[in-house]
Amino acid sequence: MDRGDAEHFNRMGTLGIEEEFFVVDDAGRPTAGTDELVYESTPPEILDGRLDHELFKFVIETQTPLIEDIDDAAENLLAVRDALIEHADSEGFQIAAAGLHPLARWRELEHAEKPRYKSQLDRIQYPQHRNTTAGLHVHVGVDDADKAVWVANEIRWYLPPLLALSANSPYWNGFDTGLHSARAKIFEGLPNTGMPTTFDSYDDFDRFERRMLESGSIEDRGELWYDVRPHSAHGTVEVRTPDGQHDPETVLAFVEYIHALVVDLCERYEDGETGYRHRREILDENKWRAIRHGHDASFIDRDGEATLSLGEFVETESDRLGVNGLGDIYEAESGADRQRRLREEEGADALCTALLLEGSG
Repeated sequence: MDRGDAEHFNRMGTLGIEEEFFVVDDAGRPTAGTDELVYESTPPEILDGRLDHELFKFVIETQTPLIEDIDDAAENLLAVRDALIEHADSEGFQIAAAGLHPLARWRELEHAEKPRYKSQLDRIQYPQHRNTTAGLHVHVGVDDADKAVWVANEIRWYLPPLLALSANSPYWNGFDTGLHSARAKIFEGLPNTGMPTTFDSYDDFDRFERRMLESGSIEDRGELWYDVRPHSAHGTVEVRTPDGQHDPETVLAFVEYIHALVVDLCERYEDGETGYRHRREILDENKWRAIRHGHDASFIDRDGEATLSLGEFVETESDRLGVNGLGDIYEAESGADRQRRLREEEGADALCTALLLEGSG
């Protein structure tokens, strides 16, 4: 049985960035392309072993190499994106990015044939059959397993505002959902998703992971798809909250913030803070507000006694952690608003074109 280990939590502050994208045709429409890109051709060297696909043949995932220093994040992210664009172009495809592709209709798209996904389709049925989602996952290395679990517990309150800032998926199955992050709600249809509960220690988390495997609830630890998790193979805290993003600068702003937040929480743990242990129901309410309202959301505060706007959250966190990118994201048009505006003003073709990745050169 494939299991993680507490000993893997042995490095502090390293980074890994995983992005999910859409393979599209010349018109920017979703098309099956991962067989050609993942299995039937040789990708550029930086993608060797770091290119995979998801459930559908139009969703592809990249991983950066291990990033030792936050200052190297931009170089690695852009190099991976450029390589993917080049690789896709060589096989006659383009790459698009959002939390959901606005014109993807799940009944018309091909599922991957990988045994892992066939098993999931059989076990989970409808919720997985319709799962056309694409997200951003950020790993931050933590040098102690108990510390990583404490950080994962505490970081949960910060995730709904992060989702609100990233909201980039108003359309699903071709129609406007009225949500800002329909991806988050579609993905929550799967088991073992959304906000996790708290764990008292790494041993507590490890027992849970083992029980889920031994009971047949999951087939591998990767099927614990929560918004945040201690990754027991990589030795990281993995934040899985944001929608997929078109703009690399937006991704880098989220990476900057998540890295700073994990480091800050690690320091708080080392200082002996007891933590908040928020009720999951309150966190679920905050997440719903992010899903529904995006940049206009307000949230129940950490003490559970007042509310704060997304703008207040951004201002406080930017000052507290000395990060700049969150403010830029908040002040700009949100991804969801941009998609709606483009479709209304210029039509579906213009919206598809606007989601296409462009090389950094």
